[in-house]
Amino acid sequence: MKAPRLEIKLNQLQHNAKKLIENLALQGISITGVSKATMAMPEIVNIWINAGIHSIGESRIENIESINKVNNRVRTLLTRIPMLSQVDQVVSQASISCNSELSVLNALAGAAEKQNLRHGVLLMVELGDLREGILPKDLNEVVKQVMNLPNLELIGIGANLGCQNGVAPDQKNMNELSLIMNTVEADFKIKLEWCSGGNSANLPWLTAGGKPDRLNHLRIGEALLLGREPLTRTIIKGLYTDAITLVVEAIETKLKPTTPWGIQYQTSFSDAPSKQNQKSNDDRNEIFDSRILLAIGEQDIDPSGLKADGIEIKGASSDYLVVSSSQNTLKVGCEQRFSLNYSALLRAMTSPYIKKYFVN
Repeated sequence: MKAPRLEIKLNQLQHNAKKLIENLALQGISITGVSKATMAMPEIVNIWINAGIHSIGESRIENIESINKVNNRVRTLLTRIPMLSQVDQVVSQASISCNSELSVLNALAGAAEKQNLRHGVLLMVELGDLREGILPKDLNEVVKQVMNLPNLELIGIGANLGCQNGVAPDQKNMNELSLIMNTVEADFKIKLEWCSGGNSANLPWLTAGGKPDRLNHLRIGEALLLGREPLTRTIIKGLYTDAITLVVEAIETKLKPTTPWGIQYQTSFSDAPSKQNQKSNDDRNEIFDSRILLAIGEQDIDPSGLKADGIEIKGASSDYLVVSSSQNTLKVGCEQRFSLNYSALLRAMTSPYIKKYFVN
């Protein structure tokens, strides 16, 4: 097989999906499988659906279009707030979209009316992570206007935590979301389908005994793919963490001094060294260690998200990953395997230079 490549074990991904569905169902919670890190790869979407995931979430409408070409019956959720320039496309392709802006909601209603379609709306509320969401005090006014717009259906109230500032879901903010849900239903005399509490970051709180109350829906990506929760990168019991592996080829292996020489400034992917480091250093360090160049770089992956036993990552440029091996066994042409975090996986999946292979 060619390198660099991602090796993907579908049986392990299916196991993760079934296990999470089973565990969360005990607490009355269903899952939208967020496939954005895989660019809606149909093989993965299909095994999630076969495992029992009832809807697929995507942040790019282009990926939802790809899903519809393979399976136009599955419910789809656009997890990123729609762009005004894409409302026609959003309505025609996505079953539901996350929303927080009245101008966008008005445009979605117009597009849905023009296409004679009904479009679902998940209104996002801000609970402290300071990414998307309507402030709770303003929510009722937005709900009132949505209820009066043609061809829109209010599916539920949602929140997102852990992604922007790492604010953890806990009993306090999930109780606040439940109270908001109850208030909206009581004030407007309606029954909403989803109280969507967040993402994989909710799992530690639930595992520790958190009481969901009205929470009945999560948008899960990282836990399904990597078997970990995003707040502390802790392994989720019973899930595979090696369902997806990065394999890279060595293209130079040498012993080199441990420190650079010459005057140092900034590189393409780092800030400038401090003033004291910008002096000339003509003394070449006589301490040597292995320096291995791997055929992958910042254009393809997030180097900080890679991990392998016995390998220390020294740095990266556009096209090279520079590592040192405590084993000193990597020769030119040899392959090195890495586990990935979510950031590294996301970039690797979207790189056209990294091949994707399904393995048993």
